[in-house]
Amino acid sequence: MARHFASRGHKIFILDLNEDNIRHTAEEHLKEHSDRVGWSKCDLRSVEDIRSTVQKAVKFLDNRIDFLINNAGISNPYWPDGKTMADESVLDKWQAYVETNLTGPFVMSQACIPFMKVEQQEDKRKLPGSKVGSAGPCIIHVSSFRALISDPNQEGYASTKAGLLGLTQSMAVSLQTFGIRVNMVSPGRIKVTHENPDADEQGKDWSVEEDDVNVHPTNRPGLPEDITEACEYLLGAGFVTGQNLIVDGGVSKVKGKA
Repeated sequence: MARHFASRGHKIFILDLNEDNIRHTAEEHLKEHSDRVGWSKCDLRSVEDIRSTVQKAVKFLDNRIDFLINNAGISNPYWPDGKTMADESVLDKWQAYVETNLTGPFVMSQACIPFMKVEQQEDKRKLPGSKVGSAGPCIIHVSSFRALISDPNQEGYASTKAGLLGLTQSMAVSLQTFGIRVNMVSPGRIKVTHENPDADEQGKDWSVEEDDVNVHPTNRPGLPEDITEACEYLLGAGFVTGQNLIVDGGVSKVKGKA
């Protein structure tokens, strides 16, 4: 996603909890766009860390943020070590899900609003076909199709991803005042190539398995490009806000396959 937007000429700022990984991504995988890519370590469970990191980003981005994509979070949907919610020890993990997957995007969005909002625009209520201006600033929360359907023992993950839907809808209404649109993308099963030092050293390749084809009406698994293209559409869709775009290859519509 970062490579795509940088290649389109956008100046971007990327974050990760692991400083070595984010440095490696920026300096190795995005080095051809080095003049347009800023980066920083950031802990989404720390309000102060988020706020200070946004200040770094704003400085790099010349005091203006046009779009924010909240794509970070805890990606493993299951409780650790095969546990269930009946095990009292999972409460700490529950808290980690909430703070990272839900509170983190809220605080990140909150910190970015002052640098995204636009002044009161001219009245856009014009005749159909008339030019109404650009799409304007946009925030996108990356959720999951698990916000709508779930396997057993995914309470922490599924609840926070579903919470992003409510956050998206509420923010879309509230941020009308600032001219900021808010939408959500819900990926399904995405085959991701992890561009970090360990993956590069080990030559990891997430090959397509037969089941990845059979369970999807699209006859293939999802790719990072699919999510990037969905985000790009929403960033440019000036009449779309408060919506959830499900990008799961149709698997959630197939009984017993999700």
